[in-house]
Amino acid sequence: MPEFDGLMLVSGARVAVYIIWWAVLAVAVLVIVPLTVFLLHRLYRAARGIDRYSERTLMAGVGVANNTAAIPALDQTIATATDILGVASQIEQHSRAMKETLAGRVG
Repeated sequence: MPEFDGLMLVSGARVAVYIIWWAVLAVAVLVIVPLTVFLLHRLYRAARGIDRYSERTLMAGVGVANNTAAIPALDQTIATATDILGVASQIEQHSRAMKETLAGRVG
């Protein structure tokens, strides 16, 4: 009787092993390999789509950053305007005092 990895096999069992081997190999070549290629291609397309969208997102983010770069200058303008309002209030008070003083001298 022939031996197969230390096991005694009859001639029919050896043929069965070869048939099963070729069937598994055929399934692997005809089903698993094309399925793997198909799934890898889908993954590649999805990754390219993500890359394109991230590129667009980056361009939009740069645009937002450029359009909002003047915000610190606006904060400085608001601070300066607040100071101007305080000075304007003082000028108005002094103008009233001058008007009252002049009105008292004229009248």
